[in-house]
Amino acid sequence: MVRQTRWTHTTGTVVLYLHRIFRVTATVAKSHDDQSVGIDGDLGVVIVAAGASRRMGGVDKILSPVLGRPLISYTLRVFNDSDRVSSIVLVVSGQSLDAYRRLVDKYDLHKVQEVCEGGARRQDSVRLGLQRLGGTAWTAVHDGARPLVDAGMIESGVAAASETGAAMAAVPIKDTIKAADTDGIVLKTVDREGLWAAQTPQVFRSDLLTEAHRRITDDVTDDASMVERVGGKVKLFMGSYDNLKVTAPEDLRLVEALLKAREAATS
Repeated sequence: MVRQTRWTHTTGTVVLYLHRIFRVTATVAKSHDDQSVGIDGDLGVVIVAAGASRRMGGVDKILSPVLGRPLISYTLRVFNDSDRVSSIVLVVSGQSLDAYRRLVDKYDLHKVQEVCEGGARRQDSVRLGLQRLGGTAWTAVHDGARPLVDAGMIESGVAAASETGAAMAAVPIKDTIKAADTDGIVLKTVDREGLWAAQTPQVFRSDLLTEAHRRITDDVTDDASMVERVGGKVKLFMGSYDNLKVTAPEDLRLVEALLKAREAATS
């Protein structure tokens, strides 16, 4: 695993400053079709939407309008309409609780059993969501700011998780990767063979995820890394390069274009 944080794109090259990507040699679950699934209607979902939206100028990116609907409504609709999903807990910032509850009612998202306030860190928000979810043998965690998740990705996730108890969406790194110091000076070119960029959804046996949250208290970037640290075997399944996370205003324009293309393809 390579741990670094910020990406800078320069004509086919990615310079890495402290971001998290994976180097794996394990077999990756096949994408979206012809998979035997061991999770049948017993999947709870925690959707995390409690971020501070600092790169969005403090505007709640999850409620931003996209093609006339709040961005989060696209995310919620996919999970709400999945036969695999039995219940959803939506974790949001405290000041937006009422807005999200109205949204759930407006769009008839009947599988959302609770909208609750998140914590100081992402992992705190997930833990609070887990506490309210309860009762399902399996749990998926998904970023509310990834509205281009689709039903096939959920199917792939539950298929992969049924093999190992834990699975996460990811995509192979396509760009050239540069490791750099804090001054932006390149230290080396990283071999991208076996490197994958982490996404959500991430699917876990509920007891394994709960135990990981109980034992790991220092800062982590996602739930899969917590499960790794308690000895869990996390299987990758193919995500999508369209499955981007909205973190900046320009991402909204890209999401809108991708949603228009998706709607055109299905009409």
